[in-house]
Parts: sequence; C-alpha cells; structure tokens
Amino acid sequence: MTNTLIAAAALPMAATILNPVHAAPVGAKNVVLVHGGFVDGSGWKGVYDILKKDGYNVSIVQNPTTSLADDVAVTKRTIAQQDGPVVLVGHSYGGVVVSEAGTDEKVKAVVYIAAFAPDKGESVSSLIANPPAGAAVPPILPPVDGYLFLDKAKFAEAFGADIDPATASFMADSQVPWGVEALAGAVTNPAWKSKPSYYLVATDDHMIPPPAQRLMAKRAGSTVVETAGSHAVYVSKPDVVAALIEQAAAAK
Repeated sequence: MTNTLIAAAALPMAATILNPVHAAPVGAKNVVLVHGGFVDGSGWKGVYDILKKDGYNVSIVQNPTTSLADDVAVTKRTIAQQDGPVVLVGHSYGGVVVSEAGTDEKVKAVVYIAAFAPDKGESVSSLIANPPAGAAVPPILPPVDGYLFLDKAKFAEAFGADIDPATASFMADSQVPWGVEALAGAVTNPAWKSKPSYYLVATDDHMIPPPAQRLMAKRAGSTVVETAGSHAVYVSKPDVVAALIEQAAAAK
C-alpha cells in the first residue's frame, strides 16, 4: 500500500453499528481471536464474555509475536482443535496473522478489527513505510535486541484513548515485546482473496490511520462497519466487535 493510497480521501461509511444485536449461533459456532503487537490475548476478555454468553465456542490465540511464521503456526494449531467451521478474527498485527492462516479449510470467514489486511507480499513493515503527512505517528521506541515497545508515557493516547486510565496503564506496563522479524513477515496468499471478510474501522485510531483501514477493507472487498473508537476498540467496545463477529458467523 503506497503513500498515495494511504493518504487518499476517506471513503464514506459503509455502516455503523449503534445498537448491536446478539443471538444464539445459527452458523459457525467456533470463533478464534488473534491479538496484535504489544499486547496479549487478555484484551479480548469483553468480546469473549459476550460470545460465550451467546453460545459460541471461543478460543484465544496467545501469539509469541516473534515472527509471522511462529504466530501463524500457533494460530493454525488452534484452528485445528476446532470441531467445525471457524470465524477467524484479528486485531492490528493479528490481521496479518489471520490473512496468512485464514486459508485453512476450516476457516469460514476472516474478521479484521482495526487491523492490517495485507495483500500478497506485503507486511506490516511495508504497509507503514511511508505514512501520509499529518498522520499520527505511533510512539514506537527504537528496537532493543530485535524487539519493539511503545513508549509507556504515550501508550494510552496512542493505543487506547477511550479505555479507562487504569486499564491503559496496565496494558502499557504489561506490554509484550514485538519482534522486528514479525513486522517484516510477508503474507503469501491472503485469506481475504478466497474467504468472506469483514472489517471494523476504528475512526479515532492513532496507530493505523482510519483512511488506511478503509482502503485495505475496500481492497479486500470486506463488509465494513465503522465506529468511533481507538486502536483498542476491541477493549472499549466489545459489543460492537462481537456483533460483527456474529454477523460473520451467521452469514451463509
């Protein structure tokens, strides 16, 4: 995705979930949730609780975030444990992981939550190489021993401006090292080319510019929903996230 593409004018909102509706599973009953960089799977707790209450079998992948290959392998092992069709969900860098792992025959649909949705040969590194003028710059510190962290003092503003301060502080202090090698991992055959895809755009995201999210979603042909939310929209608005996942699960 070039600088020109990322900087292009924002597309009009495709839809907005204002009053999410949840119901018992009528399609795929298995949901696999994949976290992104700097965090672990615990941020999915709110989404997990809603989906479990609604009758879904929910598994949360704990990526090592050391390399794309390692993260895809862990995700595929989780998919293999499911007893039927799977809705595979990725947040942020997790979108790269589900793009690569989502070609698994068990995967019914892929869902991107404020996530990277790379094309063949693209990686996080290539997608963020030329940010548009005026775009928020994530406060990523210089790598140490091949791993990255966000500046703790700027974590809340950049990653989770709409979550409560105590939670944001905990997430900043419990960061998972994100391997530089993971950022460089390129997708070989993106799942969105062969599987239905869904995309939740967080319109107040300061990590992945919303115009970039819209363009990746459009390119993937995703069903798009937009909501006001930070990069941590999966934490701050679990009901909206769960509703989109259930929409993907119920689709024929």
